[in-house]
Amino acid sequence: MSTPANEHENNPDFAIEGHGDISVGVKGAGASGDGSASATRITPGNALRPEDIALEIRKGQVKPSEDVAEYALRIGDDGLILAQRLGHWISRAPELEEDVALGNIALDQLGHARSFLTYAGAAWDKSEDDLAYFRREHEFRSAHLFEQPNGDFAVTIARQFIVSYYQFELYKRLTGSSDKTIAAIAAKALKEVDYHRDHSAQWVLRLAGGTEESRRRIVQAFKLVWPYVEELFEDDELTARLAESGAGVQPSSLRADFDRLTGEILGEAGLDAASGANSASNGSRNPWVAAARASIPSTWVTCLPRCRCWPANIPVQAGDGGHVRS
Repeated sequence: MSTPANEHENNPDFAIEGHGDISVGVKGAGASGDGSASATRITPGNALRPEDIALEIRKGQVKPSEDVAEYALRIGDDGLILAQRLGHWISRAPELEEDVALGNIALDQLGHARSFLTYAGAAWDKSEDDLAYFRREHEFRSAHLFEQPNGDFAVTIARQFIVSYYQFELYKRLTGSSDKTIAAIAAKALKEVDYHRDHSAQWVLRLAGGTEESRRRIVQAFKLVWPYVEELFEDDELTARLAESGAGVQPSSLRADFDRLTGEILGEAGLDAASGANSASNGSRNPWVAAARASIPSTWVTCLPRCRCWPANIPVQAGDGGHVRS
């Protein structure tokens, strides 16, 4: 049975007003009659795509400020690097269903990254591919957690558990961004990240409540990845400016809900993830680290997508637990 074209027009779950006067609804055509025009009205069958953002950029309808572009770059880099990590599990997961699940999560993350990088690139006349493939290691702005090696399956689940709950709170807040493109990207990503939360939470419970070996592994996994949580919620001058303008959020404002919701799952699993964990701060978003990384010869970069290498002749700032001297 066909659905009336206007059935969901006033339903906030199926339509999000976007920027400008272009909107693509279930009819599939915007104000210009172009079915490929910007999907600034998000519907189940026609969600915002990187190509839609690129089209608006080419038409001169949207362009981020320098601050918004840097912010979008940070979020996009998080998704890009994590997608590369998760993609490695395809054909290696413990069961076929997980091959599909982790592959789908990787594709979701890559889709979010494409949208954020496309938008960020408009500020510097760069494409998503320019930003993804033609930057040096120190120019990436991903947080350390997203860069961590997959480890065993438990480590991947622990990392994804933290990421999913963090991203859910971030995107939930960004749906109210004063920047309409950021808000539209976040609205689409939020629905997908909600699934990621459920997937990782179920696996945390299964591993913690399974065999002695599975519990040992998930306990050890959280010991490895929890030190990188603190960096996700660090405020800086950029986030302060964007929060004041309404375009972004202060990461610290997400922490209470993150702690509450992750605490519910960890409590049910009988896990104390933060026990004995030291913070690994001063990560990739930190200007000091970025400047120090820029001085590292490219020949010293020995692992991808982001190395943990740190040459012995470059001092490690106090508290910079995210780096290990090579």
